[in-house]
Amino acid sequence: MSYGITVTTAMPFDEAVAAVREALGAQGFGILTEIDMAATLKKKIDADIPPQVILGACNPPLAHRALQVEESVGLLLPCNVVVRERDGATVVEALDPQIMVGVTGNDDLAAVADDAATRLRAALGTLG
Repeated sequence: MSYGITVTTAMPFDEAVAAVREALGAQGFGILTEIDMAATLKKKIDADIPPQVILGACNPPLAHRALQVEESVGLLLPCNVVVRERDGATVVEALDPQIMVGVTGNDDLAAVADDAATRLRAALGTLG
């Protein structure tokens, strides 16, 4: 089962993170949270992993629409976007918003999920 929208780019990691932020912004998403997984795992358990950040992206109008349909959908928000280094390239992955529909079983979320997925695909599509 595919649960993500994925692109791989030759951009260096730091450049890709900046490009992802800009591309998401152009689609109406702001970044609410940022988790530096490599730094966190190094600090907490002395584990070394390639650079990786998780960006918690939110498009307020879409989040509001989703909450109007399913009040507990906040458990699945914000839209997580992962930027990670792999084999000399940078992988960017976003959780497919259609997962909201599947997890909740609420088909009324489909229109919001479609809109969010279209915007995320457009944002990630600029990175290739």
